[in-house]
Amino acid sequence: MILEQFYLGCLSHASYILGDEKTKTAVIVDPQRDVDLYLEAAAEKGLKIKHVFLTHFHADFLAGHLELREKTGAVIHLGASAEAEFAFVPAKDGEVYDWGDLRVKIMETPGHTPEGISLLVYDLAQSADKPKAVLTGDTLFVGDVGRPDLLASIGYTSEQLGDMLYDSIHSKLLKLEDDVIVYPAHGKGSMCGKNLGDDPFSTIGKERIENYALADMSKEQFLDIVTEDQPEAPHYFVHDAILNRKEHELLGPILARALKPLSLEDVCKLRGEGKQILDAREPADYAREHLKGSINVGLEGPYASQCGSVLDLKIPIVVIADPDEEEEAVVRLGRIGLANTIVGFLEGGADAWEGKNSEIASIPIVKSEGLKEMLDGDSPPVILDVRVPMERNRGAIANTVWIPLIELPARMGELDKTKHMVVSCETGFRSATALGILENAGFDKLTYHLDGYFGWSTRIEGAD
Repeated sequence: MILEQFYLGCLSHASYILGDEKTKTAVIVDPQRDVDLYLEAAAEKGLKIKHVFLTHFHADFLAGHLELREKTGAVIHLGASAEAEFAFVPAKDGEVYDWGDLRVKIMETPGHTPEGISLLVYDLAQSADKPKAVLTGDTLFVGDVGRPDLLASIGYTSEQLGDMLYDSIHSKLLKLEDDVIVYPAHGKGSMCGKNLGDDPFSTIGKERIENYALADMSKEQFLDIVTEDQPEAPHYFVHDAILNRKEHELLGPILARALKPLSLEDVCKLRGEGKQILDAREPADYAREHLKGSINVGLEGPYASQCGSVLDLKIPIVVIADPDEEEEAVVRLGRIGLANTIVGFLEGGADAWEGKNSEIASIPIVKSEGLKEMLDGDSPPVILDVRVPMERNRGAIANTVWIPLIELPARMGELDKTKHMVVSCETGFRSATALGILENAGFDKLTYHLDGYFGWSTRIEGAD
């Protein structure tokens, strides 16, 4: 029996290959949309991909079930209560699938979504009675549980889903033995929960002791604690949850259209037509020099999820990236269903605007030591903090204005364009995105806090 995890750091997403060497069968669980890694893994192990399971309709990425069906003929399995445009086999509670030494038993675990399932995995060469692991999807994470308040579950309230989630945890998952390994669909950084741990897997026993959401409490207390301080869901979550139910276009043809080189003249024309200009370079490089009208989301951070939070899902996108990174920038957007709006990329990246000073803007950069000097001076700037509530609750620079990044476009009227403003977040990643949003709205007295509250708390507060 084979069980291997694939972890995609930029989306904090875990997918799995289950395999049986006797029958040469491979089963893929919760695949990412670019599926070549599963094809390669199966080939290396001498297996054929015959089945693909989705533990639920994911909201934070487009799954690769249709791509695997196209490339391998794999049968798609969904929870029995799921409704989809494509053909699938309903996976019912207690249903058992055997492939040689591999056994998969279905456990319906709604709560994060109504159709959610978990997969009990048995190695029949060791035991036919005791599962070795459970693939919990977004029901149970390391250190957390799936949030029941996402709008992705259209037609259900957070109270209804929270009630289901409580029952799934206490009546099913916590009935498993302590040494059963827990393999979730997400890790730290995912917006599908608020307290996910660093470890890629855990055990039922460890979670029983350490997971705050598994403590002994009533359903009402459970709902209160798991919905408290949840960040606002990115705009694309509902879009992806719906699209994962549909028979949609495959990734390959979309990437072929999107990877079109464009001249600076072409990009400036598209900008004039209202297209979105996405700069995927390092935030500090963006602040030093960028094309006017562009918005920065650095490729080295939580790029895809932040793009889905701040970009308009309906307006075409032009990508600016460092040379040789254009494809990666486009593929990552394809994973969340945004690549179909991409019309091309700026050929040559930042080199394309060399000498074109009228097209370029820059924003001053300050580190925490310099920011302290500014605040101690005669004309201290306004500091705009764009972090999420949980970060803000852990500490903040005194007297800052707080508007979470996802709320910024709707709340810019609360800010004074005549005042000098330093934009700050936790590490400098999101504040660079906020700079572009503000600059495009006419704010021209901006400064970029490069090292964010992390730098401030460790070097300024820590020195006091």
